[in-house]
Amino acid sequence: MNFFSKFFGTNSLNNKKVADLSWMEIDIHNHILPSIDDGSKSIEQSIDLVQKLNKMGLKNFVCTPHVMEDVHPNTPETIGEAHLKLTQALKEADNDTKIKFSAEYMIDSGIEKWIGSNQLCPLPSNYILIEMSYLNESQALFKTIQDIQNLGLKPILAHPERYNYYHMNFNIYKQIKDAGCALQLNLLSISRYYGEHVKSTALTLIKSGMYDFVGTDLHHEKHLNALNEIALRYNIPDLLIPCTIRNSELL
Repeated sequence: MNFFSKFFGTNSLNNKKVADLSWMEIDIHNHILPSIDDGSKSIEQSIDLVQKLNKMGLKNFVCTPHVMEDVHPNTPETIGEAHLKLTQALKEADNDTKIKFSAEYMIDSGIEKWIGSNQLCPLPSNYILIEMSYLNESQALFKTIQDIQNLGLKPILAHPERYNYYHMNFNIYKQIKDAGCALQLNLLSISRYYGEHVKSTALTLIKSGMYDFVGTDLHHEKHLNALNEIALRYNIPDLLIPCTIRNSELL
């Protein structure tokens, strides 16, 4: 059993105290669509994750599967098909959860194609969720931000606290914000789930009022159990007071 399994546990939320995440209003970043990326592997797993998130007070979601060239080469069509399967399954289960779909775009050569053809799959209110490699800084970040804005869309950088190469250059976060790109916090980042440096960076960004959105970035039940433990341990709404969280814009 690894450290995180010991610390957060691997058991189901069944028979556990359940945290309240209703304050989020909507989860704008997750991987609960079935069989489309490294998130949920089946309709059954998706339904299980949704039902357990419902217990935590979440009834609104924008699903954001990865779009990564040569790894997860999703399109608006493949994402739409997975969304339809999940919404139909929820209807059959008499679950009234509201699920919309978008994507999380890796800044690679593939995103240039989607921008160039104006075929991006936006979140509500014309936002676009983008990410970078955790290993190497993308030299195209600011160009991508500008290209997205030129389409009349509004970029959101997913989990900026997780890019280790920025941890010693806090000014870069201000530059990204000044360029017109919003920042989205992964809730697991306020703990040591991704490591101490990620936690420290997340808390510094929170104290500086830098975050605009929050999301679970949920992929599987291990994330779910860790999220529940963290939300029980921390008063997250109070922690986020320095930030103007705008999740409700995506309802």
